[in-house]
Amino acid sequence: MRIWFFRVFDIDLRLIIKKQIKMKNGTVKFFNNVKGFGFIKEDGTNQEIFVHVSGLKEEIRQDDRVVFEVQEGKKGLNAVNVRLA
Repeated sequence: MRIWFFRVFDIDLRLIIKKQIKMKNGTVKFFNNVKGFGFIKEDGTNQEIFVHVSGLKEEIRQDDRVVFEVQEGKKGLNAVNVRLA
């Protein structure tokens, strides 16, 4: 039987690397601060992904470059953990 020992740092580093692979890049096409939603155009695919204010890590504006993760929502894809690039 093998027993594997990992330091906490090793495990945290693996989680960080895995998370970076999932991150996508894009440009804010539109964001309405009053209504709290908008759309991000993903680099490479030019797909427009819905973003809600609850998915923001910091304030965004139109034409901002952002990094984000994508989750499946009730009506399609949602950008979450959105932050400025």
